[in-house]
Amino acid sequence: MKNYNNLKKEDLKGKLTKLQYKVTQENATETPFENEYWDFEKEGLYVDVCTGEPLFTSKDKFNFGCGWPSFSKPIDSENIKEILDTSHGVVRTEVRSKHGDSHLGHVFNDAPKEKGGLRYCINSASLKFIPKDDLKKEGYSDYIDLFN
Repeated sequence: MKNYNNLKKEDLKGKLTKLQYKVTQENATETPFENEYWDFEKEGLYVDVCTGEPLFTSKDKFNFGCGWPSFSKPIDSENIKEILDTSHGVVRTEVRSKHGDSHLGHVFNDAPKEKGGLRYCINSASLKFIPKDDLKKEGYSDYIDLFN
């Protein structure tokens, strides 16, 4: 298994855009319907923008109409942390990457039953997309079988 540990905050500031940093390190939320992956439909892998840690696949992505990418499940629940979030006067479950500790978004239980009932509502700014055809080249050959 690769080492997916996070970089130091000062190194992340040089690697990420301002929005990516605010979302992943300061728990910000990007604008709905104005982000890179909310309606993106290519086949591939979504990884933590900070560490490259594999999180979701396009096979589990669906359009919920909320303006952010929605996934029915992570690739491996071991790569996700779920934390009680009581900010903004509501009770929610925050989703973070396990190894990088990046804020990703939130998980809700309002998805269609045929999708498993869960909706991982994720900020595009927390993700990097690796196209299916580039998985081997980018070092993710272990995940190619997910698309066969």
